[in-house]
Amino acid sequence: MSNPRALLIIASAGLLAACATPPSAEQDFSHADIAHVANIKSSFGSQFKVTSVGPTGIDPRLLGPQTLPPGMTFDPADCGEAASQAVLPPGVQGNMAATTAEGDGNRFITIAVETSQAVPVGDPAPNCQKVGFTGPGLRGLVEVVEAPQIGGVHTRGTHRVLQTTVDGKPRTGELYNYVASFGTFLVIVTANPLVVPDQPVAPVDTQRARDVLTAAVAAVKG
Repeated sequence: MSNPRALLIIASAGLLAACATPPSAEQDFSHADIAHVANIKSSFGSQFKVTSVGPTGIDPRLLGPQTLPPGMTFDPADCGEAASQAVLPPGVQGNMAATTAEGDGNRFITIAVETSQAVPVGDPAPNCQKVGFTGPGLRGLVEVVEAPQIGGVHTRGTHRVLQTTVDGKPRTGELYNYVASFGTFLVIVTANPLVVPDQPVAPVDTQRARDVLTAAVAAVKG
């Protein structure tokens, strides 16, 4: 999961927006630099393996909607689009840099993106705060979760759970996504448990994920 393509695919997995702090009208981001996302390395202890990539151009195909297989049923029924919301709209170009940390049974992927234009931010309808879905061989949910309050920054958080069957055995995966939007910049933190053979799956440290988002935004803003 350490290459840029895998990082972006993970981070774009079904982000459902949840506003925590509205952006201020005018801010100076002339000193912002996505390469500074690498500065968050120091926030992880020696038990973490930390790597960084970029800056490099982003492939817009990797940040398109993460659609679910056909034949899915959604609950509420009118929230299917919310469950497949994209990070970037079609046609948006830019660059990205990322830092990955693995340790304590968790993986944290932090991606900083600078786009060619400000990305519109949206929030789910009140009845789409928690969306369940079922279909052939797959079920799960996407729900709004607490995001950190960051002054002048629009933040949102989601939790996604997928349940399926592989070789006749049930498999469950979960993913937390936290996104901060400011100007033409996005900072995305994805957190998920590591699967280690013969060891129980560790719970996701969501507080650390929120703290990483806050630190990464500060680093990128400069």
